[in-house]
Amino acid sequence: MRFSQVLSFVAVAATAAVEAVSLPPGVPRNVLEFRDKHPYKNPKPGCRKIVRIRASEDDEDDVSAEFKKGVEEANNGGTLYLPEGQTFVIGKVLDLTGLSDIHVRLDGEIKFTNDVEYWQENAWYHPFQRSIMFWKWGGHDIKIYGEGVIEGQGQRWWNEFEAGTGSQLTCFSILNPGNKYYRPILFYAENTTNLDVSGIHLKDSPCWNNFIVSSLSNNGSIIPKNTDFMNTMNTSSVSIERVWVNIDDDCFSPKPNSSDLYVNTMYCNGTHGQSMGSLGQYKGEVSNVHDVHIENVWMMNGDLRTPPTLDESVSNKRRRNFWVARMDYGIILDSCYFNKSVEECNKYPSGMDITNIRFENFTGYTSGVYGNAVARLSCSTADSAVCDNIVIKDFNVKSPCGGEPVIICDGIGDDLGLPCVPYNSPEAQAALAAKCSTPIAEIDTSPWEGAKIEEKFDAYHPLSYYPDRDD
Repeated sequence: MRFSQVLSFVAVAATAAVEAVSLPPGVPRNVLEFRDKHPYKNPKPGCRKIVRIRASEDDEDDVSAEFKKGVEEANNGGTLYLPEGQTFVIGKVLDLTGLSDIHVRLDGEIKFTNDVEYWQENAWYHPFQRSIMFWKWGGHDIKIYGEGVIEGQGQRWWNEFEAGTGSQLTCFSILNPGNKYYRPILFYAENTTNLDVSGIHLKDSPCWNNFIVSSLSNNGSIIPKNTDFMNTMNTSSVSIERVWVNIDDDCFSPKPNSSDLYVNTMYCNGTHGQSMGSLGQYKGEVSNVHDVHIENVWMMNGDLRTPPTLDESVSNKRRRNFWVARMDYGIILDSCYFNKSVEECNKYPSGMDITNIRFENFTGYTSGVYGNAVARLSCSTADSAVCDNIVIKDFNVKSPCGGEPVIICDGIGDDLGLPCVPYNSPEAQAALAAKCSTPIAEIDTSPWEGAKIEEKFDAYHPLSYYPDRDD
């Protein structure tokens, strides 16, 4: 039997700087418009026992013990109900694993305390990029739904991280092996089967919003740092649909050993994009990602990336129907990414195999940071690395700098589908030199126009994808 892990969230970092852009008609500009365009309805409760717990009286009233007891009482066929207008403060680490047939309906607010000292000493720990978690969920047949909020109170974490308490690398500092300022992930699940999370507003996570691990056969003035919306690891058969994301890092990033992943209808504001990230980071660890399909995405930035030196693979990945705005590149595929010099990359090239990758129907415009260069694809120079069947089709991303758009590629086969030039060529260097800076257009606040997204794009499941097809 095939189960499905389904996730449908609203993820927002309240202080994230989101630059205004001219959006196509019908694209939500904020969470309220997203909710209006994609109305959420709670599933029917059925004949289940309803469990209630007391709400917090104030932000100092920790109800962690009551919450855990409520989950235990609702386990095996019940529903924990957290009503609208009530806040449930969690100030202690929670182990919510070993669950079976449980529903949690969240219409109120779950708020984690910002007691940095406590959480760094006591939170659950995962060795991958030194991740810590407020709580951990696990088991089978778990449904978490509602129109409520999970509040991470990330502002203090971001402030202290920015001030240098953690890494000095401000952009991708979570990858720095010297980082010791651990920040918790807002939602974490491990060893789960048939996990369904929908409707929930994930707000101000100190770090990543979601981290799903080892789940097999499952259907202010300081901006946030590394607040990925969704990451998967050792996971298969995950579906993510109808999501609004307003954060500073990856919209969706499959980590090592993720497969059969499907993303449809995602709005990504202020993000690092749709990434294949942190692969091959640890020597001796397997880092394979395959059978990934991402479609109908509006975003500010996007890339497909792999760190250097290790020997793993990315295969059977398709991205289609992307609208992009003010991004540095429309597509970037880089086998030497983050904190590595050109000399080190050349001396120790990545052994990562990248095969059967398809980019289809990309429209929009770049930021002008790289002039008239609108995409860059670079495969490893290692003799052992395979880079094959990488295709771009219907790519209409323009540069605001006025020249003809140029695609730069190195180590890519002749079947890319579009003309491209090597990085060291005169054409590439001229395109890169034509940098420009353009003012940001104000968001159009006129009423909704145009057809629904569902009427513009047909659904397309990754299991029906074959790399040699033209349709």
